[in-house]
Amino acid sequence: MNLEISGILGLLVLVLDVWAIVKIVNSSASTLSKVIWIIALLVLPFIGFVIWLLFGPK
Repeated sequence: MNLEISGILGLLVLVLDVWAIVKIVNSSASTLSKVIWIIALLVLPFIGFVIWLLFGPK
């Protein structure tokens, strides 16, 4: 049971990170800012997403 829940949560985090990366790439932010946000999402998938959601380029 625990494996199923963690698998679903992992898939959800993956989908949210891909969505965030697409939004970052399509934003009007500078290239350096985009690269930093994408690296943050790749290194810290869940925490990076939450930080991007709160403080990322709008």
